[in-house]
Parts: sequence; C-alpha cells; structure tokens
Amino acid sequence: MRHTLPIAPQFYVTAPQPCPYLEGRMERKLFTALQGEQAQRLNDTLSKQGFRRSQNVLYRPSCAECSACISARIRVADFTPSRTQKRIMKAASHLRRNATSPWATEDQFTLFRRYLDARHADGGMADMDVFEFAAMIEETPIKSRVIEYTRPAGPDSADRSLAVVALTDVFDDGLSMVYSFYDPDLTHLSLGTFAILDHIAIAREAGLPYVYLGYWVPGSRKMGYKAGFSAVEIYKGGQWQPLGDPDDHSAELHPLSVDPIAEQVARIALPEARTRRE
Repeated sequence: MRHTLPIAPQFYVTAPQPCPYLEGRMERKLFTALQGEQAQRLNDTLSKQGFRRSQNVLYRPSCAECSACISARIRVADFTPSRTQKRIMKAASHLRRNATSPWATEDQFTLFRRYLDARHADGGMADMDVFEFAAMIEETPIKSRVIEYTRPAGPDSADRSLAVVALTDVFDDGLSMVYSFYDPDLTHLSLGTFAILDHIAIAREAGLPYVYLGYWVPGSRKMGYKAGFSAVEIYKGGQWQPLGDPDDHSAELHPLSVDPIAEQVARIALPEARTRRE
C-alpha cells in the first residue's frame, strides 16, 4: 500500500515591529523556510494561500487585531486596461524587455540606489548595500527571473540604459512580482504601472492565468494603486474572490479579525511530497 506524505515545514512568527503601511500599528508575520527539492511546489501551494517570498523565506501577515494586508492578483484573461493604462503602455512602448536569470549587476544596483534615495529614503530597505541587494536578487530556490526594461541608446552612448527592473517568480499558475524599481527621473512614464501591465502581457503570452501583486492594503496610499487594475482578486476568508468596491474593505482594528496562530497553521494546505510504501 502506498501513502502520500505531505511536506511538513515548520512555521514561526516574527516579533512585532512598526507597520510600514499604516501609521501607529505593529506588524507581525507568519513564515517558514523555503528550501530543498520541494521548494518550488511549496512556494506554488502557499502562494495560492496568500504567502509571499523573500529570498528563501515564505511569509504572510499575521498581525494582532489587524487584517488589513490582503493578497491580490489579477485574472489575466479578464483584464481590460483603462484609458489611462493604455496611454501608459503607449508612452513606454520604446522600452525593450529582456528576461534574464536572477543575477545581480552593478547597473541594477546603481538604479536600485537611485530609486530608494528618491522614493523610499526612510524605508526599511534604505540601508541595503550591494551584498544585501545581490542576496535579494540571487537567493532564490525556485524559478525566478529578472526582467529588465531598457531605453534606446543615446547620442553619447551605444549602450541601452536601464529604466525598470523587476524580480519575478514563475508559479505553476502565474507570475509573482516580488520587487520592482525604476529610474526616478522617469516618473512621468508611470513605470511601476507599466511593469505590471507588461507582466500581464507576459503571463498572457505564456498561458498563465494570474499575475500576483503582493499585498493590497485599504487605507494605505503606498499600496492603494493595486485596486486601480481591473479583474483584481483578493485572498480573504480563506478563498480568492473579486475585489469589488475597494471601499467595502476596511483597515479598522478588531480583536477577532485574526485567528490564533495555531488555528492559522492548522488550516494551511500543504503539497504532497513523496510516496511511502507499506
């Protein structure tokens, strides 16, 4: 007789620290290590349950009394760009896409530092050095790509310069935008939105049904832009559902909004790992 055994990772909880999205709140994460030969399957399975990857760790918000962070993804087949989004795609049509292996370069780090200094000088990543940047890009146990977008060469240079860089994971059902950054001198091109729109195009070309956007946070100006895309789904109440009207979702605190950690872990579905004979 054969029995299929599930992968049984250990889950942990981080210590509370200031929330980067909602002022005056504390964040806490439920996380597990992502490693070994089953890493890709574990990542695919947990990502469908609201988890995100950071290097070799999978995490999901688990804040006391707060459930504002909601995993979001776009249904590629149902996505229709708005008039503004069509203009963004047209304005950035001169950019060339190049998908490469997850390998950090000096040009990427230079652009990354310029982006942080201009947009997130007081953020949690502001002090990242070149070694930490390389780890963010290269330490991935799953199928990942760095997608670069470059501008045409100028009159004084034969090289194309970087405009946008996206670290992207490839799931069995979609693409996940782990982190992206862009030239702060090109804010008029709305390159953050452009990168998402082009990932939708990539997913459509590859026959993948979803583009995962990370967390949407009602009440947060930093994360509110994600509700501006059509065909957005959110992971709420243990299932994916249409976003609907963003105003229907609240960031209010409630003592019963988050289940105890033990109950959360018990409900996590794990992939089946191997077969045992008896």
